[in-house]
Order: sequence, then C-alpha cells, then structure tokens
Amino acid sequence: MTDDALILRALFDAALEAALPDGKFEGCLPSRPKGRTIVLGAGKASARMAAAFERAWMPAGGACEGLVVTRYGHAVPTRSIEIVEAAHPVPDEAGLNAARRILALAHEAGPDDLVVCLISGGASALLSLPAEGVTLADKQALNRTLLKSGAPIGEMNLARKSLSAIKGGRLAAAVAPAQLVTYLISDVPGDDPSSIGSGPTIPERVDPRSVLSILRRYDIDVPPHIATAIQANVVGGSVVGGAVHMLATPKMALDAAASKAREFGLMPLILGDAIEGEAREAGRVMAGIARSVKRHGEPVGAPCVLLSGGETTVTVRGYGRGGRNAEFLLSLALALRGDAGLSAIACDTDGIDGSEDNAGAWFDEATFAAAHERGVDLAGHLAENDAYTVFAQLDRLVVTGPTLTNVNDFRAILIR
Repeated sequence: MTDDALILRALFDAALEAALPDGKFEGCLPSRPKGRTIVLGAGKASARMAAAFERAWMPAGGACEGLVVTRYGHAVPTRSIEIVEAAHPVPDEAGLNAARRILALAHEAGPDDLVVCLISGGASALLSLPAEGVTLADKQALNRTLLKSGAPIGEMNLARKSLSAIKGGRLAAAVAPAQLVTYLISDVPGDDPSSIGSGPTIPERVDPRSVLSILRRYDIDVPPHIATAIQANVVGGSVVGGAVHMLATPKMALDAAASKAREFGLMPLILGDAIEGEAREAGRVMAGIARSVKRHGEPVGAPCVLLSGGETTVTVRGYGRGGRNAEFLLSLALALRGDAGLSAIACDTDGIDGSEDNAGAWFDEATFAAAHERGVDLAGHLAENDAYTVFAQLDRLVVTGPTLTNVNDFRAILIR
C-alpha cells in the first residue's frame, strides 16, 4: 500500500474505534430496579453492546439476564446475556426463533422489572417475526426485492415494520408495564430512532397506504394477502417507548476521522453524515468536488481530506458482485481517471459491503493505469454492478472481518 493508502486506512480505523459501544454506557445507566434486569437486543453491533453493558452494569452489583441476536460471525463472549446468531440481510429461521424468544421475554417483564433494549443496524433482518397472515418466506422474498430496488433505507424499513409483529414499537408494547430503556447505535441518515433497526421499541403510526405506495413506486409485486396484512398491522396510539440513548452515530465516527486527519497534517472537511442516493451518482458528485479542490482550492485547500457518511443505494441491473461502497468508489475512480494527487477509501463500518467479504475498497492515482495494463474494463464492470471484481483484481479491497459496530458508510477522499 502507498503512504496515502495507509493514511486512508488509519482514518477508517479511527472512525471504527469511535463507533464502538465500549465505555459509552457510563453516565447514562438507569436506576437499579426492584425486580429483574432483562436485556434484549438485535443488530450487527448488539453482541458487543451486550458485553459493554455487562461491564458497566454488573461490577456495581447489578445482575442481568436476557437474549441478543446478531449476525453470523458477530458474537462475542458475555457473562449472563445469551447471544444467538442469525442471517442478514435476508432473515432466516434462526432469526425468527430468536425474535419469538425475545418477544416472550418481553411479555414476562413485570412492573418492578427493567428491560434494556440494545439495537443497532441490521436488527430489521435479524429480528424477523412476521405479522399475522405473513410467512417467513413472504418476508424473505420482500427483503430480497427491496435490497435490489434502490429504495433508501428509510423506505425499506417502513415496509419491513409494516409486516412485523415486533418492530415499529411492537416490542415496547409487549414490555409494558415494565420500565424500558433503549440504547442505539445509529446506521441511518439523520439518526432517527424509529428507523434504526426499524424501531422495535419506538412506537410509530404508519399509514398502510403510504407503505403500499412505496412498494408500487419500485414496481414491487404485492400479493393480496400481503396488502391485507399491511392494512391490519397498525400499532396502537397508547404505547410508550421509554428513555432512548444514542451510543454512537455516523457524525461521531466522522469527527474522529477528522481529528486523525489533522494528526497527518491534512485539513478535514466533513461534507455530511447523511448522504443518500445512487452510489454511482454520489461518486460522480464527489469527483467534481475533489477536482474543484485540486484546481481552485475550493471549498477547501489541499492537502486535505473530504469525509462523508450516510447510506447510498444501488439499483441492481447487472449480474456482478459488489456493495454500495465499492460501486461508489469505482464510479469515483472512473470520473477522476487517474488524476494526480487523489486517493480514496469507501467502506461500510460493519465490515461487510453489501453481502461480500470485504468492508469496501481503496484506490490511488496509480489505479487507473494499473487497470489499463491488466485489461480491466472499469466502465464495463460498473455497468454490471461488478465493482468487487475490479478491486479484487487490482488488490485494493479492504477486508476487516466483522467490526462489531455499524454506523453505516465511511468515505474519505485525500487530495494533495
């Protein structure tokens, strides 16, 4: 790797460190209950959150129990909270069984008990309990279609919670009358608690007509029994969600990367933590900003780094491999065409870009020439949504394994 590539990786590592839940519970713990403390949770970061909660809660004499479901390969050792693993992004039977058990534990909670809910990105798929009249196969099919549709995460989560018996505040309804406290790690633009993991403990009244309209907009077939279930599955207006604490957000991760950039003598410019839209379009826009910096010193002078987060989308039309970060980066590289003094990294902070084994990828000014020498058709691969193959052939994938957190996309463009 080049020196600039090592700097980009250091910025990403700093962002990941800031997004971990370790040490974040201190100062926001609830009072000890008379009864039990039951910990429930779901998401790619939920096992690490459970371990961090135990370290904060139990040394002071507090006992706890409970169940958390995370993605396969994301479990960590815990003392008293059970960790189970399930599939993501398409739910499976393990997630279904975990959701049933979590809902049953919520119903057991009494007025003297405390229920602590730990939610991070990925909970929508991992905590999958279909509404009445809907099967797991129905939810799997809808999930696969939504993932290829190009719909933003907020609209996908509206559709998911409209077919769920546990999300959209329904877990909060099951917890009552126990005290409820929710801790979140945000993976959504804007950090809306009701969107993180589809808000199991955040009551939200969703108009069924708006959900059906979203599905029609993306030409998603809605069988009659699914439409009926959506119209019938409405949360009551009397549900209370309890206290909510945000442990980590995309902005926290970007701020940490900005601080690290200053250590390298680079001026950081955070372009936003909630950037959405098609990944390849975002790549072209970012290329324009980078060229403005290089040629005109605007909106910031070089040497600098442009930082951004959020969640782009990919409307899948081809048959290649690659997630939204690799697609963004390939589009950016094509737009810059090997301009000198420009390098970039784009990764998903959970360590998994789409459904591949990489967090994302990186490139430097030599990438375009290397692709030409090896006969790698960048534009052709982009047309097939095949960015993974490009960066694998050029040895520029970023592979971290599970990071045990998730604050969505991290992008950095370094300009000399």
